[in-house]
Amino acid sequence: MNELETRQSLLNIVETLEKKGFNHGSSGNVSCRLGEDILITPSGGNSGNTTPDRLVRLKHDGTVLGGGLPSSEWHMHLAILKAYPHVNAVVHTHADCCVALACLAKPIPAFHYMVAGFGGNDVPCVPYATFGTRALAEGAVAALRKRKACLLANHGMIAAGASLQAAFDLTVKLETLARQYLLACQAGAPTILPDDEMARVLERYASYGRVALPA
Repeated sequence: MNELETRQSLLNIVETLEKKGFNHGSSGNVSCRLGEDILITPSGGNSGNTTPDRLVRLKHDGTVLGGGLPSSEWHMHLAILKAYPHVNAVVHTHADCCVALACLAKPIPAFHYMVAGFGGNDVPCVPYATFGTRALAEGAVAALRKRKACLLANHGMIAAGASLQAAFDLTVKLETLARQYLLACQAGAPTILPDDEMARVLERYASYGRVALPA
């Protein structure tokens, strides 16, 4: 995609997240790579007040190119994209069920095998840090070392994908699992899958969608 197409794609993700109720007002933010630079939603931005040209372009040192004020969470987005070359897009939301678990400072354990789709036996929860700070950025980078998403205590969630669509899909999947985990906890104590079973699931996920899996 050229720059204009990338800008429009990012804005489409912002609009879809709002339509799904994952973000409200100016909550949440989205970023992606743009050549050697990074494109991110503006401070206070939402689908109603943001146009493709209002999205902010940053250099990897945080320098703004072409004007605009980046999202207050630009430190976190920039740190993740710098730390992980395989990540090309980052989505941060305040989706209800993720926020509910984050406010309990609870990771999502292996109550369902699809937790493995995030890279391990759980979806971790980053200890609380003030929004927009380097401390929060460092916590998110650490949590994503072997994961594709994490919760941010008393805050929300963040997902890192190989593309904008991949990051969006992970966001939807995480909110779904968070809702299902909360429902299961309301009914009782969910059974947690053992580590050896999750290891088998992770092995199957490694080739999921690419080759036929043995029974």
